[in-house]
Amino acid sequence: MNRDWIATARTLSEALPYLQRYAGSIVVVKFGGNAMGDEEAMADFARDVVLMRQVGVNPVVVHGGGPMINDLLGKLGIESKFLRGKRVTDKATVEVVEMVLTGLVNKRIVQAIMDEGGRAVGLSGKDDDMMVCVADDPDLGFVGKPVEMNVQVLRDLFAAGIIPVVAPVATGMGPNETFNVNGDTAAGAIAGALQADRLLLLTDVSGVKNAAGEIVTAMTPGEVEEMIESGVIAGGMIPKAETALKALEEGVRAVVILDGRVPNACLLELFTEHGAGSLIRSTEPRVKPRVK
Repeated sequence: MNRDWIATARTLSEALPYLQRYAGSIVVVKFGGNAMGDEEAMADFARDVVLMRQVGVNPVVVHGGGPMINDLLGKLGIESKFLRGKRVTDKATVEVVEMVLTGLVNKRIVQAIMDEGGRAVGLSGKDDDMMVCVADDPDLGFVGKPVEMNVQVLRDLFAAGIIPVVAPVATGMGPNETFNVNGDTAAGAIAGALQADRLLLLTDVSGVKNAAGEIVTAMTPGEVEEMIESGVIAGGMIPKAETALKALEEGVRAVVILDGRVPNACLLELFTEHGAGSLIRSTEPRVKPRVK
């Protein structure tokens, strides 16, 4: 008998307690980075999300699309401006952002999930007033901070067996306002509003590193705060860590910052003992004893 088949069967058997653990749970996945521009990586991600839904998990995909936005802005002759590392979003820019995120990028992900046999619906924070924002920083223009979340539409899609794919574009408090929302921020806000079991932040790095440059596989919120204050967590990892802390405060059970370049990263994290990336939680173990 082929040893690969035996190994596959053993892997499936070992995954049983994790499949039981996550059956019926809500998992919000922030998808972005290099994988979005690679057709094979997109297909692999879509297959993982479909498998999650097939075994009883309720996944929500929240995506970014910075490189695609930059590309279209360049073609339209609109200059990209950044302030303190964030995109300055004027009226013309926010219109491009909405076109790219809710159109091109969102529908590519929906199609990829459909191609793998799943059911998916694309929407944005504007739909059913899911995400209502105010300006995060007046100097940044139409960059939004979520202040009101209405996620019943996502629960309705879960009940219908449909995977929601959410573009981080939101409405404002005033008429006809549109806000561009950081993808991690949007994913954290949605996870908090849903009281999700897991928030998975896929990145282009292996996880959170300590002062020695080693990946930290498990952290408490207090340890994360200390690493930010000491400068160990720096640069682009700071907003992800801050998103994780806020999501935990809002009731998300645990947050994982993991490398989206690793094949089957989401499945490794959810359904294996090893996990993947850096898990941030209070005291909860990775797998709870099953309630009889």
